[in-house]
Amino acid sequence: MTRALIVIDVQESFRARPLWETTSDLKIADQVNRLVRLSRQAGDLVVWVLHSEPGAGDVFDPALGHVRLMEELERADGEPLIHKTSHNAFTTTNLQQLLTARGIRELTVCGIRTEQCVETTTRVASDLGYQVTFVIDATATNPIPHRDAPADQSVADLLADPRTLPAEEVIRRTEYALAGRFATISTIDQLEAAAGLQA
Repeated sequence: MTRALIVIDVQESFRARPLWETTSDLKIADQVNRLVRLSRQAGDLVVWVLHSEPGAGDVFDPALGHVRLMEELERADGEPLIHKTSHNAFTTTNLQQLLTARGIRELTVCGIRTEQCVETTTRVASDLGYQVTFVIDATATNPIPHRDAPADQSVADLLADPRTLPAEEVIRRTEYALAGRFATISTIDQLEAAAGLQA
C-alpha cells in the first residue's frame, strides 16, 4: 500500500449552514462513497478528516454536534479519523506522520470545499513531495461572495449579487490552478475506467 484517499470535511457541519442549499453538489456524499469503494477495492488506505473549531460556537464547534461524517458515509474499522483546525489537513494533525509510517507517497483527495480545504491540502501535500490526484467531481463548494460584500449577507443577496463568483466557476478555476502544478486532475469515471471497472 503506497496510496491513500484523503476524504476532507464531508461533514454535517455544512448541512447545518444556510449556505448548504447553494452547494455545487448536494449529493457529494454519494460521489465520495463511490471513490471510497474504489480505493478500498484497490487496497488503498482511506483517511477521514473533519474540520473542528472548539469554542467557536458555530457549526464547526464539536460541542454543537455537527462535526461528524455525513450520515451516508461509512467509515470502516481501522480507517483513521483525524480532526484538523487549519484549512489544510497537515498543519494541525499527525497526517504526515501517519502516511510516512505506512510508506504512502501517493494521495487521492476529495471533499468540501473544493477551493478551500481540499485545494489547500493538495498544495501542501505537493510541497511535501506527495503525488496528488485531485478528484474534481468528488469535491463540492459554494458561491463565493465579493470581498466587499457584507459579512452578514443573506443567501438570497449572495445569489443576487452580480459580483458573486458562482460555485461552478470556483471549481473550474481550482482545476486550472492545480493541474500540472500541484496535482493531476481526474474524475471518478476516469479512475474507475483506469481500474477496469467500466466498459
